[in-house]
Amino acid sequence: MRKITVAILALIVVAMLIPVGFSGEANSVVITYGETTHANPEYKSVVDMFFSNYGHVNVNDAESKIITADEVNKVSSSITGRSYDSSQIFSSALVDLNDNSDLKVSVDKSKITTITGDMYISALKSAGITRGHVYVTSPVEATGESALAGIMNSYEVATDVEIPETVKEAANNEIFTEAEIVNNSGVSADELANLVNQVKDEVSSDNVTDHDTIVNIINNYVQNNNINITSVDIENLADSIEQVQNVQGDVNYYQDQLGDIMNGTSTGGFSIDSLLDWIKSFVNGI
Repeated sequence: MRKITVAILALIVVAMLIPVGFSGEANSVVITYGETTHANPEYKSVVDMFFSNYGHVNVNDAESKIITADEVNKVSSSITGRSYDSSQIFSSALVDLNDNSDLKVSVDKSKITTITGDMYISALKSAGITRGHVYVTSPVEATGESALAGIMNSYEVATDVEIPETVKEAANNEIFTEAEIVNNSGVSADELANLVNQVKDEVSSDNVTDHDTIVNIINNYVQNNNINITSVDIENLADSIEQVQNVQGDVNYYQDQLGDIMNGTSTGGFSIDSLLDWIKSFVNGI
């Protein structure tokens, strides 16, 4: 009887130590629909089919949110000067936190015309997000710019931790700035994403916050790699990277709030396998 009691107590301890958020939680899969897509049953069906086929999830079991034009405009109008109406928000995203070994983004390249997986990954990492699998699609061709707002919204729902507004603004600014440069220049999206990642790494490593220094770093990469972007593009890119750098304190705060939810399966120094071995030997020894 004592063995059974100890075994039950030990299993309760194990259950308490296993982190939640990636193991069958009701909100571990969240979908955000562009409001245009959600309002059109045919469009929503196309998007759901993509998520089902590529994400291997039952979309009916996922929690869902709608991203409106108003939400997108709060970001885009201050960055690009453009605004959208409710008939223009198509991009939709699924976030699956069951896949938490790394940050992955799968983009439907047949529909998303501008923003690439690498661009989303770069912007999400700027926001302190480093794990989960993201899927992005649209029922019709779309740039994909509005999807980032939905992706970050999904992470908030899934983790129940709010991303600071300053961090959201910086990440969205990064996406919109890159989209503007791709649309207005001959540089490819992949080429630009690689440039941004290299510059961000150097800026972060050296803790650079001075605008002119960031401009010089970008210029060096542009010249060394024969990348054809204008001085205006470089200035805008420097502004974006400077903004990302300046919100690192808020990013660190956000990551601290997430704790183990987004930092793997840490159990305060315990290994689940070793703990189970200990339980087995302890019970057998009684």
